[in-house]
Amino acid sequence: MIRSVIFFLSLLFFSGSVAAGGLPRVLMQTSMGDMVIELYADKAPVTVGNFLHYVKDGFYNGTIFHRVVYGWLIQGGGYDENLQAKETRAPIKNEAANGLKNRRGTIAMARFSDPDSADSQFFINLDDNTSFNHRGRTPDRYGYCVFGHVIKGMDVADAISDVDIVEKEGFGATFPAKPVVIKDVKILNGN
Repeated sequence: MIRSVIFFLSLLFFSGSVAAGGLPRVLMQTSMGDMVIELYADKAPVTVGNFLHYVKDGFYNGTIFHRVVYGWLIQGGGYDENLQAKETRAPIKNEAANGLKNRRGTIAMARFSDPDSADSQFFINLDDNTSFNHRGRTPDRYGYCVFGHVIKGMDVADAISDVDIVEKEGFGATFPAKPVVIKDVKILNGN
């Protein structure tokens, strides 16, 4: 319990210190090109703090986009190139009620059926995915937390969604035939 409280407080401190210098931005370098993502630390402080902790730890380096659906979304941040799930921190509180919508170019947290089950995985919306928006406080209506948007490199996100896909056991029929690797994610401004 104490560990969870300390982690939560560090998330708030970290996201607040970055937000004080303006909205944080990260550079995501992939095997198919680069994207610059601006993060809404003002609207989703816990989510942004969590994401930036993973960035600072180098967690995303060497992970893959394991789910790609042309014109809909690309999802990554949980598996390495050997399809091994990476060990994550504790799940975070869902901030989907922050007023932000799952529009084309936004980045949101992936999660399980429990609204508060997001950890490291994220997805980039390639369309306006209104069914992912917060519509109520029940688990089936809570939505997916938007915490930033791609400000440079949407052509890279679109290209990733256009790769050949195969069916892979445990991943379904949306798995890239050739791995799309997140080589590095680094903070461009802030702490």
